[in-house]
Amino acid sequence: MNAEKLEYFRGILLEEKRSLLEEAGKTVTEMNSDVTNFPDPTDRATQESDRTFELRIRDRERKLINKIQEALARIDAGTFGICEVCEEDISEARLKARPVTTLCIDCKMEQEKKERMP
Repeated sequence: MNAEKLEYFRGILLEEKRSLLEEAGKTVTEMNSDVTNFPDPTDRATQESDRTFELRIRDRERKLINKIQEALARIDAGTFGICEVCEEDISEARLKARPVTTLCIDCKMEQEKKERMP
């Protein structure tokens, strides 16, 4: 992959990381500032459920941030866009759809097929 395309993907990854970190910061601020104490148990349960859901989303985003960091490291190492199983190039279309991917579409489909087997 040429340097121009690598910089394009670096930009996408850095923007996604910035956006995720911004959302995480908003969540922390909102949770710290929201000290509402609902006397009704149903309202408290709803608030707890909402917080749990929000934290679950942020945990998934934290994992995505780690994958973004790994993808940025692969760009620096010169291995970005190369399938870690078959070592063939990952298609540009796949990288645009999921820039943190480490598998080409064929290897990913094979992996998913094996996961579905009992």
